[in-house]
Amino acid sequence: MVDITLDATGLRCPMPLLKAKLQLGSMSPGQQLEVLATDSGSARDIPAWLAHTSHELVASDESGGRYRFVIRVGEQE
Repeated sequence: MVDITLDATGLRCPMPLLKAKLQLGSMSPGQQLEVLATDSGSARDIPAWLAHTSHELVASDESGGRYRFVIRVGEQE
């Protein structure tokens, strides 16, 4: 169950990642953010950035050029 869905479809790199960062910054620890994107760079950028944060990538998938990420908010740095 996600708390917020961020629709970044149609946005080019690095906008999906930047919008996700902004949204995560306004959320509380434990909440979940769903990010929807169509930019293939998101499949690389979002997980790579999350590896350096307290946030957790709960799920990710791709279907027909559409990417979906579910991120659990960690303690804010």
